[in-house]
Amino acid sequence: MSHPYADLLFTGGPVFTAGGGPASAVAVRDGRIIATGHDLSALTGPSTEVVDLAGRLLLPGFQDAHVHAVMGGVELNQCDLTETTDLDEYLRRVAAYAEDHPDVAWIVGGGWSMETFPGGVPAKELLDRIVPDRPVFLANRDHHGAWVNSRALELAGITADTADPAHGRIDRNPDGSPAGGLQEGAMELVTPLLPEVTTADRIAGLKRAQQLLHSLGVTAWQDAMVCATNGYPEVSDAYLAAASEGWLTATVVGALWWDRDRGPEQIPEIVANRERLTVGRLRCDSVKLMLDGVAENFTAAMTESYRDGCGCATGNTGLSFIEPAALRSYVTELDALGFQVHFHALGDRAVRDGLDAVAAARAKNGFTDNRPHLAHLQVVHPDDVPRFRRLGATANLQAYWASHEPQMDDLTIPFLDPALAGRQYPFGDLWRSGAHLAAGSDWPVSTPDPLQAIHVAVNRVHQGEDYPPFLPEQRLDLATALAAYTAGSAYVNRLDDTGTIRPGNRADLVVLDRDPFTAPTAEIASASVAGTWVDGRQVYAA
Repeated sequence: MSHPYADLLFTGGPVFTAGGGPASAVAVRDGRIIATGHDLSALTGPSTEVVDLAGRLLLPGFQDAHVHAVMGGVELNQCDLTETTDLDEYLRRVAAYAEDHPDVAWIVGGGWSMETFPGGVPAKELLDRIVPDRPVFLANRDHHGAWVNSRALELAGITADTADPAHGRIDRNPDGSPAGGLQEGAMELVTPLLPEVTTADRIAGLKRAQQLLHSLGVTAWQDAMVCATNGYPEVSDAYLAAASEGWLTATVVGALWWDRDRGPEQIPEIVANRERLTVGRLRCDSVKLMLDGVAENFTAAMTESYRDGCGCATGNTGLSFIEPAALRSYVTELDALGFQVHFHALGDRAVRDGLDAVAAARAKNGFTDNRPHLAHLQVVHPDDVPRFRRLGATANLQAYWASHEPQMDDLTIPFLDPALAGRQYPFGDLWRSGAHLAAGSDWPVSTPDPLQAIHVAVNRVHQGEDYPPFLPEQRLDLATALAAYTAGSAYVNRLDDTGTIRPGNRADLVVLDRDPFTAPTAEIASASVAGTWVDGRQVYAA
């Protein structure tokens, strides 16, 4: 019989239970929460570890509902251009990486921002000056485009005569020659030539990613691209090794990639991968369907035409990577097989297509408990906002993007129909409509730090920036934003014994270095993680 005492007791501070009731103390035994309240001293025994919160906030572990953890971890070891928008710094880093790695055949990495370059298009000549002899391939921060040098274009055979692929675009100079940017499917003209990223590389990347995510309070996540095709990296071998060998400390849901160049004939393979890749702390029963691109390169699917530099309609409304009628059929079949569907839906037409597909599945299959969710939601038509609640579809927010920044103000708003520009990241409208909210980072597209994203969800501006709040009527309050990143994402991940602090739940817990509820909202991002626990075992200490 188990002893009556707690193995672990948190006391002396505020507790954000995310729906588990008021508390200032939490007791844990055998990896589970056994009690919450205000005086749990009776559960303190001779071997109980007592954590004095000393006024710091205890909350459920953050769960990232849309992340690319292996990809992010691999990129940490490549040419890293993140955390800056300065062109000279980009070039310095590329030159330094090339000098430090004289034997690599390709310079590979990424993280650059489109706002750095006129029109968002980087020039190949900038890279040619510093790496003239080796090919360079650098994905931008959203991974929907790449910056390449002349040597890479030469090896890929891309010239002025090369036609744009069906799902992509080669950025061109006035004479038609390639400028140095490759958008969406045009990257696939080069990616087959890149050096192989090995299983060992991916395993090392996952280890780096897990350590980083635990340090940011993340205890579980949904990887939005497992068994990928269409030019994207395949990462399932790293997850399978981690789960089988027992070093995966996070709980991971894998979203199996839908190959947009194929049809329903791939469904038996997806079913087989669900069985093969459900091991230990890994479960792969979600399917990721990428419906459109991104607004900055005019490939997000919109209901209204993009504008040109003069403000005139262009006739381009973006790309639909999956034909809507086919999408409805695919989603209905996947739902009947017990799969969750996880949509990349950035433009309002893509959001509508995703909701229409969920509606078709509901009409055919009834309301299953597969918990479909739509990620990104940069533009949502007002008519579609209430459909999230009606259809039981979760709004999966990447809140860090909802701010005035040069990429938004210079490369997005001027080229959107004015009606669309005012409908961006409508978190407040979704919340007021009764939609279920989850949250994620899309790392390595943007920071994996939940507190940075929560800061923007509440303030609609990045910490320390003097831009005006972006559509401030769409703010969330702090409790709602925290709940989206804990209970909300746990719901999407179908991890129903996590996400809230209540007896019986797993002890996936985070202690911050302060209580952000007692400080101005402008200071939310100043908070940091002091400790992270998974199943009652500490996996990170500051």
